[in-house]
Amino acid sequence: MIWLMLATLALVFIAGFRVLNTPTRRACQRLTQRLNIEPVHVESLISQMGTQQGQAFVRYLLSGGESHLNNGAMVLLIYQTFIVNESDDNLHYWRSLIRKAGLNADISPQQVRLALDFLRELAPDAAEMLAFRLRYQQLFAQPSEDAAGEGDNIYILDDFR
Repeated sequence: MIWLMLATLALVFIAGFRVLNTPTRRACQRLTQRLNIEPVHVESLISQMGTQQGQAFVRYLLSGGESHLNNGAMVLLIYQTFIVNESDDNLHYWRSLIRKAGLNADISPQQVRLALDFLRELAPDAAEMLAFRLRYQQLFAQPSEDAAGEGDNIYILDDFR
């Protein structure tokens, strides 16, 4: 009888260990720890992508280095600010999270195409997403150096990354 309880306990620990170390959980942890956010945001993104694209996104996050993490964060930003809530306050919030994490917060055309690919289950309009990118870039455009005063000793560190 005791061996049956020990065997059951061992199976529970093995099953729990496997659940806690699934690739999806590891990918979510990687992104949420870097951005210092709740896992629910990344998990909802993955669930909205659908099974096939969600697994591709998880593999993408786990297979790459810093650039894949940055691209994954930008897909999350696009999802949260283009699909979930398009308000300017939400846009400022997600951009500040990405900048605090030390990632590049500019949206490139490649990242838009990547988001379109991963979010194809939601059928976002490519033209609307490109218009969103242009609005985003204009909203957070760096002031030109000509507009800065002569002898200005303030430098933006993003230019040196």
